[in-house]
Amino acid sequence: MGRRRAYGGGSSPVDAKERPMTLHHSEETHRALVARIPETTGRDIKEWFVVLEDGPAFLRFDEKVTWLRTEHDLSHGQATAIVHEYDMQRAARKLA
Repeated sequence: MGRRRAYGGGSSPVDAKERPMTLHHSEETHRALVARIPETTGRDIKEWFVVLEDGPAFLRFDEKVTWLRTEHDLSHGQATAIVHEYDMQRAARKLA
């Protein structure tokens, strides 16, 4: 079996161990995505929270993201930002 390869920032492949792939955005990128949600989706972030609450009772982060992408035609970045923000605010409410 060969070594897994991933594509980095350039056009040539790099070893996956040298540059790990990640599904998480930096905090700065996350904030920028959240700020643009109303403009790019036509809905306020709080409206998306209601959509998540009224939607299927998924437990896993990736299931929520996939559902938003397929049912509401969102990009991966938009769906990830919405679910991440929703989970962070929900956790903050539990701690308060």
